[in-house]
Amino acid sequence: MSKNKYAVNERGYYGRFGGAYIPELLRANVDELRENYLKIINSEQFKKDYKRLLDNYVGRPTPLTKVGNLSKRYGTNIYLKREDLTHTGAHKINNTIGQILIAKYMGKNRIIAETGAGQHGVATATVCALFGLECIVYMGALDIERQAPNVARMKMLGAKVVPAISGNQTLKDATNEAIRDWIANPNSFYLIGSVVGPHPYPDMVTRLQSIISKEIREQLTIETGNPNPDYVIACVGGGSNAAGAFYHYLDEEDVKLVAVEASGLGVNSGETAATITIGDVGFIHGSKTMLMQDEDGQITEPYSISAGLDYPGVGPLHAHLAETGRAQFLSVTDQEALDAAMILAQSEGIIPALESAHALAALEQIRFDKDDVVVVNLSGRGDKDMETYMKEINNL
Repeated sequence: MSKNKYAVNERGYYGRFGGAYIPELLRANVDELRENYLKIINSEQFKKDYKRLLDNYVGRPTPLTKVGNLSKRYGTNIYLKREDLTHTGAHKINNTIGQILIAKYMGKNRIIAETGAGQHGVATATVCALFGLECIVYMGALDIERQAPNVARMKMLGAKVVPAISGNQTLKDATNEAIRDWIANPNSFYLIGSVVGPHPYPDMVTRLQSIISKEIREQLTIETGNPNPDYVIACVGGGSNAAGAFYHYLDEEDVKLVAVEASGLGVNSGETAATITIGDVGFIHGSKTMLMQDEDGQITEPYSISAGLDYPGVGPLHAHLAETGRAQFLSVTDQEALDAAMILAQSEGIIPALESAHALAALEQIRFDKDDVVVVNLSGRGDKDMETYMKEINNL
């Protein structure tokens, strides 16, 4: 990682956000990972194994598709980074392939994960099947209901799916249960799905997802002669797809970074997941970041139509990017995301995940110049959200 003001420091902080605020029972687990992850990631063997798997198993590089009809609609040049075309249908596999290699090199053979929309759970179950490792996935009971196809995929891949029945039974609660398991089973490897949690997870996951912006730079150079677009737009829940899409542009101040949160029924409705917009500084799942909380500092329950964006916090990198002004944070309602998904489907023949539809909806909020180059990270495909989309179609 370049030595810049947006990089994590040796103590695991991005500015004032980050760190490892963990119970003493987890200290040995986290320290073991912190002491090993950079040595492993920077080793020639890891680089070789990781690249081979990304190329021949994940299906990278993913295309950078110029979408002509959408470009005409918004009067600019819009490209989609097609993470929806990876094996398993979302960017999550970039991270799980990398972390499973790290787990293997560290001699771990039992993998714990948490999942919201189910995409990270599917990606974890996939790599555990590939490497023959035991896989336990914690998932909120509500998410299990609304993401049934992904639950079936995880089980078919050999994972044990454990429902989290506390709180509002979504991603936050699944994460709590996974951390409890890790405390009880310290020889396991906790495979976190986003740029959240105690250091080194936010940095490790960002590095593994940075393949996205690496490829965008290479592809834009071929396409336009310039590796830098004018805008990179990505949705943010925990924020791993955005961290990956932004990574190689953090120092390029002429590239505008746009992060899009889920405002649910509206930022001030009480039914929202727009953490940066309405949140405060606090602590969640082992790191200091921005989160939604009440006057007593109790975490408030988030809401979004999208199961992958209803997290009450945000990765510490994104909290830092918001505070420094390096990234602009917008918020998009459920209905705006549904509308954006319909527009993409009917104008380009691509059905996006509901998470990615939030990023697409931001196109309505920005005034572009006709010569701008705009890259939207299409982080996942919409198969898993068809039930939600069908309700919308039936209402038309």
